[in-house]
Amino acid sequence: MYESFSIIFTLAAMLSYINYKWLKLPNTIGQLILALILAISVMCMEPILPNVYTYFCDIVLNTDFSHILLDVLLGFLLFAGALHVDIQELKKQKWTVLIFATIGVLISTFVVGVGLFFLAKMVGISLPFIHCLLFGALISPTDPIAVLALLKTANVNKSLQLKIEGESLFNDGIGVIVFTAILLFTGMEEIMDHGAQNIYLEIATLFAEEVLLGLVVGGALGYLGFKLMKSSDDDHFLPSIITLAVVFGGYSLTQMLHTSGPLAMVVAGLYIGDAIKKPSFNAITKDNLVGFWYILDESLNGVLFVFLGLAIHLISIESSSLLILASLSILLVLLARFISVVLPYSLLKHTENSWLNTTYILTWGGLKGGISLALAFSLEPDLSRNTILLLTYGTVIFSILVQGLTISKLVKKLN
Repeated sequence: MYESFSIIFTLAAMLSYINYKWLKLPNTIGQLILALILAISVMCMEPILPNVYTYFCDIVLNTDFSHILLDVLLGFLLFAGALHVDIQELKKQKWTVLIFATIGVLISTFVVGVGLFFLAKMVGISLPFIHCLLFGALISPTDPIAVLALLKTANVNKSLQLKIEGESLFNDGIGVIVFTAILLFTGMEEIMDHGAQNIYLEIATLFAEEVLLGLVVGGALGYLGFKLMKSSDDDHFLPSIITLAVVFGGYSLTQMLHTSGPLAMVVAGLYIGDAIKKPSFNAITKDNLVGFWYILDESLNGVLFVFLGLAIHLISIESSSLLILASLSILLVLLARFISVVLPYSLLKHTENSWLNTTYILTWGGLKGGISLALAFSLEPDLSRNTILLLTYGTVIFSILVQGLTISKLVKKLN
């Protein structure tokens, strides 16, 4: 795995340089496009250079994308993203963020699940309803990594940016919980053996462990981490090392406690990010800390988006019907996103002149990314893994390339 990760990291740096010199696109999108071109080129060379193609396949397979994203990269990327969020401003959007990250995810999961079930029948593909709901759960959360990378370049006003940032940081943890809860229902025989009441109890326990305990652990990590940083802020580099320990040790701790590492890292990042903005914290140390996490964030983002591009050869299209279903699922996910935004948002008070324009931007800016793909990779083959993987990959690539490249134009037009 180390060799594969090293090669992909090197590729990310090279593709980032090529994008900087010639493509001039947002860095993550440029890296994704170049990685796709590279992967397709290598796939075309298979008949001529089979050894090169085999070596390429081994690199991608040995990286173990699902493990490296969910268990390694995700904690760093979420902490880095949360570190830069203004928590005082975020508090003003707390109800919007809370509703989108909970009710919004549930609405979208249901709409996508029901819609996919009927669309699959329409094109002649048999997909169990519970498998359709699994796809709905993994594709409904907006991806914080893709969204935060996008907002660095999109000209979005502060209020709207905080809505998108806050939702994306929290709803991936909720999405994983919904996904895990639906997995409990996939084994119908097990449900019959243990009784539906036990399943509901497991789901309630899962929520308490993942969400409530995750928030508590994250707050404790942030508090303890900042106390250590504050007592050593005259050393301009030690606090950066302490934050690394918060992520490394904290994420491992959440796995031992069987709680949500993503939620814990978001809370810890928000707490420390707010605390270091206070005048009493050493300004030079703060600048070093922010710069350190900015570089780490950019580097790991590059690795993730390059892998997304290279992973195209792991996707199999077994029939034209599947390709049609994948195209229709993109439209379905967008429709579900709009419904899951407009229904709860219409119930809230708004300061915007046209709140409907805001829902359009929230819909188009709700990017899908690596977390959805990692969850799809984690499925067992008997859970329609290949089909769900194709639908997920198509939706993610469309989301990043089409929505990501046009969101700025949409914002400009609607404003």
